[in-house]
This record gives sequence, C-alpha cells and structure tokens, in this order.
Amino acid sequence: MLRALILMLTVSLLPLAAQATDPASPVGRWRTIDDDTKSERSIVEVTKVGDELQGRVLRIFYRPDEKPDPVCDLCEGARKDQPVIGMTFLWGLKPDGGNDWAGGAILDPKNGKIYNAKLSLTEAGSQLRVRGYIGTPLLGRTQTWHREKE
Repeated sequence: MLRALILMLTVSLLPLAAQATDPASPVGRWRTIDDDTKSERSIVEVTKVGDELQGRVLRIFYRPDEKPDPVCDLCEGARKDQPVIGMTFLWGLKPDGGNDWAGGAILDPKNGKIYNAKLSLTEAGSQLRVRGYIGTPLLGRTQTWHREKE
C-alpha cells in the first residue's frame, strides 16, 4: 500500500518537474518593463513550438488612463481587431548559438507593426534581452524582460 502511494505521488509530480525553469532556455514566463515609465507592463509566455520559439501575452498591467482588454486595431490580417491578451506576438525564433535565438518576428500591438526579432539570455537565464529591428539589428530597440519565479 505504501509503495503504491509513493508511486502515485512520484508519477503525479513528474509533470511539475518537466515544467521547471531551465536557465539555459528562454522558455517560460517573463515580466516585461515599459520603455517609458520603467514600470511592469505585462507577463508573457515563451514556448517552444516545433523547432521555434513563440511568445504570447498572458496579462497586461494597465495604466489608470487605459481601457482594459485592448484589441490590436492597427494590426493587419488575422490579428486585426483581436484581443492582445492571448495573442501570439513573437514567433519564428531559432537557436543562433550559445544563448541567442534569431530569425524571428515580433509584433508591437500598439502600432500593429511587425519587426525582425532576436533574443539573448543574460544574467544566468534570469533576464531576456529582446531586440526588435528593421533590416539590421543596429536599427532597433532592446527590452530586457525578467524571468517570473515559479
């Protein structure tokens, strides 16, 4: 009986172990910071889909002057007028050596524009540098996201 209980507990905890954060991977939940106010802006989740990384918005920290549940009214195509929360806004990133991922795209839901994207893990996996750019990475901006604690 005790053996069966231990086996059941072990098997039930396996999915939790599989979800543990790997500091060498950007897969996980990240807290984004507003470029202007330097305050928390959102929680995003980066997942691996096939051989690429994708990111979606899980939560937005609203400012007092913002209406909740925004839609991407300036987006084109399938994302047009879709809710920002739950939206895949980062896609196509593939390993680019070491702690870097490149070759992807990132959508800015505020203006509906899509930029080239690359990611770099820093600070032993606790920070993710996300660069959106046009043409060359020299022409763009970088945000630093902070890994959410499990």
